Amino acid sequence: MMLWSLFKIILFVALIAVAALGAGWLMETGGGVRIAVGAQEFNLGALQAAIVFVLFVLAIWLLLKLISLLTAVVHFLNGDETAISRYFDRNRERKGYEALADGLMALASGEERAAMAKAARAEKFLHRPELTNLITAQAAEMAGDRKKAEDVYKRLLQDERTRFVGIRGIMKQKLEAGDTETAMKLAEKAFALKPRHVETGDILLALQATQSDWSGARKTLGAKVKTGALPKDVGKRRDAVLALQEAKDIFDEGNSIRAREAAIEANKLSPDLIPGAVLAATSYMERDNPRYATRVLTKAWQAQPHPDLAAAFAAIRPDETPEERLKRFKALTKHQKDHPETRMLLAELHIANEDYPAARNALGDLAETDPTQRSLTLMAAIERGEGGDDDTVRACLTRAVTASRGPQWVCDKCNQIHADWVPVCENCGAFDTLSWKVPPEGGARIHGGAEMLPLLVSKPAPEAPDTPPTEAEAEVEPPHADYADPDDAGPAQFAPEVEGKPK
Repeated sequence: MMLWSLFKIILFVALIAVAALGAGWLMETGGGVRIAVGAQEFNLGALQAAIVFVLFVLAIWLLLKLISLLTAVVHFLNGDETAISRYFDRNRERKGYEALADGLMALASGEERAAMAKAARAEKFLHRPELTNLITAQAAEMAGDRKKAEDVYKRLLQDERTRFVGIRGIMKQKLEAGDTETAMKLAEKAFALKPRHVETGDILLALQATQSDWSGARKTLGAKVKTGALPKDVGKRRDAVLALQEAKDIFDEGNSIRAREAAIEANKLSPDLIPGAVLAATSYMERDNPRYATRVLTKAWQAQPHPDLAAAFAAIRPDETPEERLKRFKALTKHQKDHPETRMLLAELHIANEDYPAARNALGDLAETDPTQRSLTLMAAIERGEGGDDDTVRACLTRAVTASRGPQWVCDKCNQIHADWVPVCENCGAFDTLSWKVPPEGGARIHGGAEMLPLLVSKPAPEAPDTPPTEAEAEVEPPHADYADPDDAGPAQFAPEVEGKPK
């Protein structure tokens, strides 16, 4: 920088020196310039002639500029674009963007009326409705003026660039108003315009699931996976959920052949989906194919043991003896041996076979380490089967009344408990959020085949007293059997998934 400054100083001094030398040379030069105009004659020296020449060039330049200015004024008055018009345009644009910025700040600050006023001022200067209408619509929504917001969104539909924003805005208004049918149609249009838009795709998918449009939901899901808006593994899992519901609807319609194919497809998409595995096993049994039914249920059990899987496995051969059933169930119980569900299932099977020591060994310390209503009632059945006293049995059942109900279908989003698996949460409307786990608190019902309470393990009841039952006694009800209905009373009822031995 210092060298450049020094160079400029030296250059300036050199130019001054050259000018001074030139002026001195002109003054010392003899002769001059004679100009004759009519009868007038002008004699100019060399320096004077040089000065006159410079002034003449300057005058010509000023004349050209004046002509250019006059031409620009004429064009300006005619409406053409000129430097003057561009100047005023820049001035208006500056004011417009200032108003737009103020409108955005007001919108972010929650000042709806100020935001709408600034948006109107910005539109006056900018004439950019695709920008100002967005602020106006959002400010109107914040102010609760739904009609104005909808009118602005409709104006956005007229421009190709803002059509998606307009459709999305009206769609959200319809959702808030509860008009899900119109909202779904708008969501379909918005998704067609921008299939990569994650929020729109999720809204459309949720609406289609709520309306039980499983076929349309599967198409939407496929488009989301294809465009990369959803990971392939997540898409495959959700496609299995949709295929499962589609199969259930087809079963209800009575189209058993197509329903079986849909159920099997759902299981192939996600083998660990418990309701899908149960439905697929049922489909295979309708085809008289117990081998494939066994394979499907075993694979699902390996992923997560569940009472519904055991019930479906028992239904493959409903007429077998407890001993035969115990042997066949080894296909399940050899997997996940330490899982509580496997241990309780083995205990039930041994109780049905009247092998109470084996049942106690299978249950282990589960009644102490993971006391649930099911594990405690199983322990009560074991105690009764081994000839335990009434106090011991009653103690187990007393604990069972207040114990945890164990794992249930719980929504991961809102913790709502569901009696059965559903694709859409009945409380919050979330899709595919139900998990088989212990709820934070409370419960809906006991799941599984060991829903046993005192009436199944007690001795013949004495005559009922005249006094009304206590609150604890009133809560005790005979359970229903999830796996199979036993024919006779007795120890076989302690494992209702198995029928008693032939007499």
